Amino acid sequence: MKLATFTHQGRTRIGVVQEGGILDLSAAAPTLPQEMRAFLEAGAAAMQAARAANGSLIPLQDVRLEAPVLRPSKFLAIGLNYADHIAETKRATPEKQMWFNKQTTCVNGPYDPIHLPKVSSALDYEGELGFVIGRKCRHVPKERAHEVIAGYFIVNDVSMRDWQMHSQTMTMGKSFDTHGPFGPWIVTPDEVGDPHNLSLRTLLNGEVMQNSNTKHLVFNCFDQIAYLSQAFTLLPGDVVSTGTPGGVGVAKTPPHYMKAGDKIRIEIEKLGTIEAQIIPEPGDTACLI
Repeated sequence: MKLATFTHQGRTRIGVVQEGGILDLSAAAPTLPQEMRAFLEAGAAAMQAARAANGSLIPLQDVRLEAPVLRPSKFLAIGLNYADHIAETKRATPEKQMWFNKQTTCVNGPYDPIHLPKVSSALDYEGELGFVIGRKCRHVPKERAHEVIAGYFIVNDVSMRDWQMHSQTMTMGKSFDTHGPFGPWIVTPDEVGDPHNLSLRTLLNGEVMQNSNTKHLVFNCFDQIAYLSQAFTLLPGDVVSTGTPGGVGVAKTPPHYMKAGDKIRIEIEKLGTIEAQIIPEPGDTACLI
């Protein structure tokens, strides 16, 4: 099952993507929550009801796909988690998992423009496998970690490379507005199969920049859940991004950063694609809200 958050005729809700369109759950199963975090919190019964729902479909071209989880309570990302990326950074393989936060205000739709900020031009891409937590959990053993994943999607861990170095946590350079696009939908584990054998490609203006497979993760998805849940409770709707392979722009000679007018596309087997155009940060962001 593919679960999406979408906007149609000025109203945002959730639906099931099927061949030919999207099933609006607010119409097909009106007792279900119409927001993704609340839907995931409703657990297995909500998932079952969504699978059983039927009705007329809205053509995909008539809707705007939003980030599947509009405001996750956490947006966690791991660094240095592919061997080839570690090699290009000329750093040692981490003995422990290296985590940072992306502030949730960076969340962006899978096809929405990405801003080239006013304060820097060091705008880089990072194609990544992501997943969303489906059950409240703590101290999850690795062998049971698959039980708490509601589904998988694609993440672009957009990074401002100079701002990334402003603090040890990297949070500043990872959290600019619009720099957390993910989607295009949540694909449930039964449709994905083994999440650790999926091809991944990142293309900048049609040129392949990253070409790898999730089998090369240093710490896989289940390792990540086991480690994170030792420290804090994971909640339904928490978003986790699992790291990027080699080929990032900052590692090229000279560095190859994204600029206004560029198109960045990320493809992951069984999950689909996300794509965005880079635009200058709009002038109306400089105001009090």
